[in-house]
Amino acid sequence: MSLSVRARLQRGSFTLDAAIDLPLEGVTSLFGRSGCGKTTLLRIIAGLEKVRGAQVRFGDRIWQQARHFVPLHKRRIGLVFQEHSLLQHLSVRGNLLYGYKRTPKALRRLELGEATEMLGISELLDRPIDQLSGGQRQRVSLGRALLTSPELLLLDEPLAALDTQTKREIIPFLSRMAGEAGVPIVLVTHAPDEVERLADRVVFMRDGRIDRSETLREALCRPDSPLFADAGAASVLEGVLGPENEHGLRPFGGQGARLWLPDAATVSVGKQTRVRILARDVSLALDDPRRISIQNHLHAVIERIDAPRNGRCVVATRTADGQMLLAEVTPWAIRQLGLEPGTHIYALIKSVALME
Repeated sequence: MSLSVRARLQRGSFTLDAAIDLPLEGVTSLFGRSGCGKTTLLRIIAGLEKVRGAQVRFGDRIWQQARHFVPLHKRRIGLVFQEHSLLQHLSVRGNLLYGYKRTPKALRRLELGEATEMLGISELLDRPIDQLSGGQRQRVSLGRALLTSPELLLLDEPLAALDTQTKREIIPFLSRMAGEAGVPIVLVTHAPDEVERLADRVVFMRDGRIDRSETLREALCRPDSPLFADAGAASVLEGVLGPENEHGLRPFGGQGARLWLPDAATVSVGKQTRVRILARDVSLALDDPRRISIQNHLHAVIERIDAPRNGRCVVATRTADGQMLLAEVTPWAIRQLGLEPGTHIYALIKSVALME
């Protein structure tokens, strides 16, 4: 089962020329700078843009081909935009039930209580919309979309209009929704941290074209990944977070690849989550140092050493649990330590960011 799109659109000096097949599972991010065509492609998928000659297939169903065109309200799609589109005259409960009541009983897969629990909005049900914060409104928008029991969720920069603190508050709910809703999601964003936190697959777009489509792990293994353009190379590791110890630290990951993180009250014990580690925050050693303040040391094997850029080399290592961890070191250090593919090393990790 896949979502297949073929479309060419000319609008002034802008040309969209896209052909893509996406698996109907997990979260796919359309990533690229503003104006590259992400939202236009999303609108074609939704049926908000009727482009002559376009082809859109969802599984074995044809949404658009030749003269055949299925309108948005018949595509069973949930839509969430940058700015919420909630009905001001209805309460939170009224907004959530608006689409739910219009969905035939036989097609309903989610009930009100399940959606409100998932998004942390159970206590807001009787509140007027104008008394909600920006993050609360966006969570209600997500809940309303979910309660239509869609077969596909399309999110167009849902965090773009929010301030930094509100983004931090809503991302855990987005992540939980992606993991628990059981609905494939296409997420439009130009923020690498949102891709790294939420996506399973990334479609890189530039100037109206699709450069490539790959899994998040594949994207993070490339030294030239567009995700590294702003903050530099980074690794995203997945693992389960354990309970706090007597030192106020929580274990992340399995035996042999375990990290220790400061307590994060918003992430429950046993929950699968992700951490982000900048390559510049990883040093390499041939021996495991004992008398050092850096607490996180992982045994790993060098898999690849990239050519120098700006006087630094990215060294790709593989941890004991098979995940890719990138380190950034100087060519001099590589020569001095005799590093090469296959070398067993210890990665000393100075800073770890839990992607809550």
